[in-house]
Amino acid sequence: MHPGGADILDFLDFVWQRREEVLQRSLEHVGLVAAAVALSAVLGVLLGLLTYRNATARTAVIAATGTFLTIPSFALFVLLLGIVGLGTAPVVIALTMYGLLPVVRNTVTGLLQVDPAIVESAQGMGLSRRQRLLQIELPIAWPVVLTGIRVSTVVLVGIAAIGAIVNGPGLGHFIFNGLARVATPVAVDLVLTGIVGVVIVAILFDAVFTLLGKLTTSEGLR
Repeated sequence: MHPGGADILDFLDFVWQRREEVLQRSLEHVGLVAAAVALSAVLGVLLGLLTYRNATARTAVIAATGTFLTIPSFALFVLLLGIVGLGTAPVVIALTMYGLLPVVRNTVTGLLQVDPAIVESAQGMGLSRRQRLLQIELPIAWPVVLTGIRVSTVVLVGIAAIGAIVNGPGLGHFIFNGLARVATPVAVDLVLTGIVGVVIVAILFDAVFTLLGKLTTSEGLR
């Protein structure tokens, strides 16, 4: 058998022998990212809604959320460690911060792209400012907003793996355990298990958002 094929079979056997832990860590990773995405989506859309009509405010919010992405993840996790301790909390907070920019930016962009004539027509029909926003502007902007949430999710799936440094849940444990055992027979398999798991989770999340987009967007806006 070709050596490469043997390596792949050995790796698959390694994963199978640890299938329960792999499944557990994968579910932890999914739950961790889902929680952070939910928080960043709610906060990001809200910030976009509150600031998109004011150029100064929206520029400030986009700049502030963009600044979060310039903070190295290792540093941010360690900083939050001193505030909220080990475990899930620092990872969820950090991921939420990292996930804000794509959501805020796309919310603002989507709302600003709504044809003013449509908004004026709705106003002429007697709809209040809130009704126009919720019934007209936000539904039209939704595909752009959802794209921002989707991009944020894929980014967070990768960053979440680093959360293992502060004992956060997820597939990052395989990667860090492998790095801690460099030069041992299982090191590469551990790291690969974590990496492959993260990639699969990212693909699954992307598929979910593709389906969600089809279910929540009218045919005329796709």
